[in-house]
Amino acid sequence: MTNIVEKAQGYVFDLFKKELNASFLYHNYTHTERVLKSLHEIIAHSNVSEVDAEILQLAALFHDTGYTQTIDDHEKVSAQIAEDFLKENQVDTTTIKAVIACILATKFDFIPKTTNEKIICDADCSHFGKDYFPETTEFLRKELEIQGIVNFSASEWLDENIKMLSEQHQFHTDYALKNWQHQKEKNLSDLINTKNKFNKKLKKEKLKAKYKSEYKSESPDRAIQSFYRIALKNHIKLSDIADTKANILLSVNAIIISLLMSILFSKLDNPSNAYLIVPTVIFILFSVTTIILSIIATRPNVTRGKFTKEDIVEKRVNLSFFGNFHKMKLEEFEWAVSELLKDKNHVYNSLTKDLYFLGKVLNRKYRILRITYSIFMIGIIVSVLAFAISFKMQNFDFL
Repeated sequence: MTNIVEKAQGYVFDLFKKELNASFLYHNYTHTERVLKSLHEIIAHSNVSEVDAEILQLAALFHDTGYTQTIDDHEKVSAQIAEDFLKENQVDTTTIKAVIACILATKFDFIPKTTNEKIICDADCSHFGKDYFPETTEFLRKELEIQGIVNFSASEWLDENIKMLSEQHQFHTDYALKNWQHQKEKNLSDLINTKNKFNKKLKKEKLKAKYKSEYKSESPDRAIQSFYRIALKNHIKLSDIADTKANILLSVNAIIISLLMSILFSKLDNPSNAYLIVPTVIFILFSVTTIILSIIATRPNVTRGKFTKEDIVEKRVNLSFFGNFHKMKLEEFEWAVSELLKDKNHVYNSLTKDLYFLGKVLNRKYRILRITYSIFMIGIIVSVLAFAISFKMQNFDFL
């Protein structure tokens, strides 16, 4: 590094430190150092003379100093700052002009023609081909936002970066193409993948929002349907439980009667066992009564199974219960259902009727079952007491 370059580096550092606004998160001394480092990489692997190397280093150091005064057309201000510094340090005019030309070549839309212009352009945009690209691009987005220039959303910024790397930017020097192009392509690939993931997430969120919107708009109907579905399910389950309870009573009492007939009845012919007749008859009567009531509780009601067109038109028939249509022809039933489905309120009314009559059936079943269980319990107690009293009286007579 020549003396003038070293002196310029100290000058630029102090200038940024004193004059640059803290809102410049990207265009600051860190960026200048990175450009200078990238420039050294290219120079070290290219046929660049010492004079040109000095010119390029000076241009890299001063190329963003204009941000200390303005954002618009800062390259011209940077060139003026460099010119003033170099004149003050008695640098020759040819070198000054060359430095200014390189600084002006860092304009975004500038097409470099000379070797020095290509080198400085590649050095200034080297972050596109570096692994720290995601960090620098986010700093730039935040800088633009803080300064009120433009506010990009995450998706919009992804689009801007993808467009920049794929359409607007290209490296010019052989070194950059060989050593930075690969990382640039990787950075572009990462951007595209991130964009695809973002689009999938956005699509998923839109579908979710659409579903929520539809759910909210349909929530009254959904709530009604849920009510009928759960209520009818509970009624059918309770009906199954009632049938199971009745079946248990039937089975138990059938077994009891079978045992009595096989064991006790054969002994009743003997005059010495006459005392067992009364308790046995009591036990059998209670068991038979229990069986009869269990049968009554589970016995289905037979309905006429027909309806007329007038019943359908006047909405007097409940098509959700098979007992109202089991004797009808298929064509008549299909017509009746199609008429039913034309009126949503009529559908709900039919379900309400079905629910109501199921409740009535359940009430009858459980009421009879309660009586049946009570009779069975009383029968067991009375029968046991009858057997106990009979045995006691038989023993007393024997004495």
